[in-house]
Amino acid sequence: MLELILNNMSIVWLALMVLLLIIEALTAPLVCIWFALGALAALITALCGGPVWLQIIWFLAVSLLTLWLTRPVALKYLNNRSVATNADRVIGEEAVAVEEIDNIAGTGAVKCDGREWTARSASGEKIAAGAVVRVERIEGVKLIVTRE
Repeated sequence: MLELILNNMSIVWLALMVLLLIIEALTAPLVCIWFALGALAALITALCGGPVWLQIIWFLAVSLLTLWLTRPVALKYLNNRSVATNADRVIGEEAVAVEEIDNIAGTGAVKCDGREWTARSASGEKIAAGAVVRVERIEGVKLIVTRE
């Protein structure tokens, strides 16, 4: 059985390449395109009559070389669409206290970017309802604010 497989390595490489391309098509990020290229190099070596050890060397060399050369560039251009979440958007923005902010009593809310958020004072001071505040950071689901 092993001898039959070794004599038909071109079929093995072709099947591996097709499988890797199917996996690549089913996944969103680039995961195995480099190994499909390595399988293509090994397939070409097998079709030219190269020994199995040389096919494996070509598979590994082409896979690792293309991975090393192109992955950083691919990640740069494919993952550059980061969109700020609602939470990220409000940091640094002005808000209006819609409820008195009192850290000791555990009360306070602000309206920011059209939404109402639970809020706490960054300095610990009470902030009256109606006061304009600036969002400093987010801790959990609470906005930490300072009086403007």
